[in-house]
Parts: sequence; structure tokens; C-alpha cells
Amino acid sequence: MYTIVVNGKPQGPYTLEELKQLKLSPGTFVRKPGMDDYKEAHELVELRTLFGFAFPKFTPQYFASFDQRLMAWAIDYFLITVIYAVLVFAGFLLFESQKERIMILIIGGALIPLTKFVYSVFADASKTQGTIGKKLMDIKVTDSHAARISIGVSLLRNASKILSSLSLCLGYIYSFIDKKRRCFHDIIAETLVIKDRLV
Repeated sequence: MYTIVVNGKPQGPYTLEELKQLKLSPGTFVRKPGMDDYKEAHELVELRTLFGFAFPKFTPQYFASFDQRLMAWAIDYFLITVIYAVLVFAGFLLFESQKERIMILIIGGALIPLTKFVYSVFADASKTQGTIGKKLMDIKVTDSHAARISIGVSLLRNASKILSSLSLCLGYIYSFIDKKRRCFHDIIAETLVIKDRLV
């Protein structure tokens, strides 16, 4: 038995025979017993066979929203800042000179974005395909075929965030109108940020 989404509302359940009478598109959301969430019709083998849908180029995923990506960024920065604060506190205990303490603050403050950049480059290209923040938000970075990216692609993607930021953040705002929710740096590196489940 299958439940489908029509105009944003679930309908059914239907048998395969009943589905034949309905006009399903490859992108129609469908759910059957045993599935945790809805999937697009062309993701299900039996529906591809029934309706002659083309096999997807890669396993379809759902693209991460801007707020999910922003929250992941905030979590990562928070964790790095906490580590920085602990190290600064330890430095204050080791050095009593005010000049040395100011230097620790300045150097440490400069290292926060650099640490975030280096961490993101390696984390996005790792097996988890994302940083701790992304993992907590259940999103990950992939190539256009939903596969893991290389260190080189990750470096290009994270370096290109400068362009997304310097353009008055238009590079990030663009994700609101892009069908795949890509920012400028995603387009440049040919990457996607996806989530495993439809929320």
C-alpha cells in the first residue's frame, strides 16, 4: 500500500493497481510501510518499472536549507571558540605580563577563522562528509552525484566562501532562489549540501 502527496497533502493508501490509474510524476512523494519518510517516485524500483521512470543519475537526496547550514556553522564556531577560550585562560595562567596576555588574545582571535577553515577543508572531505556542526544537523557535503568530495574540491569550496561573503553575502542569499539550495561556493566547486530526510 502506498501513500502519495498531492498538493502538499497525503492521499491513500493505494495499491499498485490503483496507482496505475493516477498520474504520478517522477518527483511525486511516495511512502509505503517500512519507510521512515517519503521518497520521490523514481527512487522506488517498482514504480520506475510501473511508470517507466528513468533511473536517477544518483540517489536523490534533499537539499539542506539555509538555516540548517547556518546553524551548523554556528555550532562549529562555538566549539572552536570554546577551545580557544580554554587555551587563552591557560595562557593567562602561564604569563603574567599584560603585553603577553594581549598578544595571546590577538593571535588566538586571528586563529579562530583559520582553524575553522582548515577544519572544514578536512572534515568536509572526510568519511563523515562534514564538520561536527553539519553532523549534528544531519547534513553533509557531496559532489553532484551525492558522493564524497576530495581534499582538493573541499579546499576550493571553502576558499570560495570568501567570494560568497565579499559580494555583500549575495553568494549565500542566492541559495534561497537556487533549486538545489547552492551558494556561490557550491557552484564554483560543483558541490551540494544535502540532508538524508525530508523535514
